[in-house]
Amino acid sequence: MNIFTQFYYFLLDLFKSRKIILELTKRDFKSKYLGSYLGLLWAFVNPAITILIFWFVFQAGFKSMPVDNYPFILWLMTGMIPWFFFSDSIANASNSIVENSFLVKKMVFRISILPVVKILSALFVHIFFIVVLFLMFWFYGYSPDIYNVQAFYYLFSAIIFILASSWITSSVILFMKDMGHIIAVLLQFGFWLTPIFWSLKIMPEKYHPIIKLNPVYYIVEGYRDSFIYKAWFWEHMNLTIYFWTVTSFTFVLGAIIFRKLRPHFGDVL
Repeated sequence: MNIFTQFYYFLLDLFKSRKIILELTKRDFKSKYLGSYLGLLWAFVNPAITILIFWFVFQAGFKSMPVDNYPFILWLMTGMIPWFFFSDSIANASNSIVENSFLVKKMVFRISILPVVKILSALFVHIFFIVVLFLMFWFYGYSPDIYNVQAFYYLFSAIIFILASSWITSSVILFMKDMGHIIAVLLQFGFWLTPIFWSLKIMPEKYHPIIKLNPVYYIVEGYRDSFIYKAWFWEHMNLTIYFWTVTSFTFVLGAIIFRKLRPHFGDVL
């Protein structure tokens, strides 16, 4: 079965399971803030406070210089917003089966949709971030244009890569508890090795190919291309082909590993 056939059947399963996915997503999203006075508002208050802190520190405090003629805070946030989504999604999706062990034991359904639930839950907050990003650009005098639409292509790219990766991590973590700590360490390294706080231009050119091996680089720079550099993804064809090659390989590998380990989930939960 090739990658396209697997992807087709997966989308078909998602469509058939759409009601339970939506119900589980709403349950997961609400459960994070259940019992607090502000409830679901915390999902949006926290991102807003984070943005205000970065604005105050880098714009008002350090008075950071513009990057490529754009205010540093705008350049920074177009890199941080996709990273927030990636790190939150991959961390939560990796624990999706462990957290829903009671469903795995008591219900008959496709367990492979559990990482999807975590990704969709993180997507709610990410959409809020994107709206705030549009408002920030508007506040600084930059009107929306056709290039901004491309951000949703990079969002789709991120979702597919996260899903493929989470099939591996969420199944392996059941058998190797250290996987959770390994993911946390990799996310720490990934944050600082991805050009989020710093521009690739400041690094010697001989290291550029190494940095670009990181698939998240494609996502982060894609958001900046959509909001700042005004470049289409096909203008970076080599990078686009590389990203989708890695993602396709990860998708197939994740599906194989998940399918092989699935019959043993009940033994370790």
